[in-house]
Amino acid sequence: MSDKETKKYLQQSHDKIFESNKKWAEEMKTKNPEFFDKLSEGQAPDYLWIGCSDSRIPAEAITGLGPGEMFIHRNIANLVCNTDLNVMSVVNYAVRHLKVKHIIVCGHYGCGGVKAAMTPQDLGLLNPWLRNIRDVYRLHEQELDGITDEAERYDRLVELNVVEQCRNVIKTAAIQQAYKRDGFPIVHGWVFGFRDGLLKDLKIDFEKMLGEIQKIYNLAD
Repeated sequence: MSDKETKKYLQQSHDKIFESNKKWAEEMKTKNPEFFDKLSEGQAPDYLWIGCSDSRIPAEAITGLGPGEMFIHRNIANLVCNTDLNVMSVVNYAVRHLKVKHIIVCGHYGCGGVKAAMTPQDLGLLNPWLRNIRDVYRLHEQELDGITDEAERYDRLVELNVVEQCRNVIKTAAIQQAYKRDGFPIVHGWVFGFRDGLLKDLKIDFEKMLGEIQKIYNLAD
């Protein structure tokens, strides 16, 4: 592709977004003339979604939710690290100010971040981030090493990573205090599959996990 062709493509791919945005806005106003008036009044979502940055997973589309119904945070491999002020701020705001009822940690099979974490090579700046996934492997090493098929092992690590990130969410003071006071939010762990487009519920036992965590991480009292 020549420089001229590259510039043309970049301009077209940029303009495409604004064309689509205009079309979407017009469609929404046609369906509901008061849509943007209500949207501008504020947000009161029931759900906080913590997902992977992967471009193939549009959270609202796969859940059937619309604008204003889901508060969203995404990062590589859907991690919830207590040293990451970004995700911690999102959790705090969603729980203490938006009063969300559900927190969903959603991973996906074929996650590049999980695969990269299990690649024995120096990945530069990604090393400290991906080490969190390697720690998940260490915690479940016996189970994972017992899976001989590599693809199945990666899939299971994706699931276990989601479970551990749910546990990290529950360790926070915001979750523990809100649940003690209000009876919500509830934390869920899901995994998205590209081959069928379906979400798998890992059926996190929230109350049991909370009880186990509070033996050491009790911040509710």
